[in-house]
Amino acid sequence: MAARAEPFAYRLWRYDGAPGELIPLLQSAQDHFGYIPRRAIKYISEVTRIPESTIYGVITFYSQFRLQPMGKHVVRVCDGTACHVSGAKMLIDTVQDELGIEVGDTTEDGLFTLFTVACLGCCSLAPVMMLNDETHGRLTAAAVRKLLRAYRRREAQQTTVPAAAGVPDSRG
Repeated sequence: MAARAEPFAYRLWRYDGAPGELIPLLQSAQDHFGYIPRRAIKYISEVTRIPESTIYGVITFYSQFRLQPMGKHVVRVCDGTACHVSGAKMLIDTVQDELGIEVGDTTEDGLFTLFTVACLGCCSLAPVMMLNDETHGRLTAAAVRKLLRAYRRREAQQTTVPAAAGVPDSRG
């Protein structure tokens, strides 16, 4: 983690008030933390003397910046032309309903973040979504629900296994 801390701290340390430095500072903070936390905004504001409200305005203007941590699993639903006409809206609605989040949000348990993308390049498989690095095509609402529930089950199993692994057996 220390290696990741250096670029952010270094950028702030060498900040000289030059215009146009805010976006590189925000990118560095996001690279370091995985998103831009409130404390980073406050720190950048103090160093640069740019009001926090202005910094929030820049963050919310550019879609590359996030104010929330990313989920462990990233869901990307294609909304390109082929997917759009083949049911992308249904996929988006299904994911939102199943996970209880909107596009751009992360579930409360931190497992899933949902995005839409312009194209995944799998038009012949429309409608398509990616879950992490896996592409899933020709999806139905039922298939999406089944996939998301399988990921949830795997996560639940992984969190119960370590607890059981630490229990000594009767052999002493």
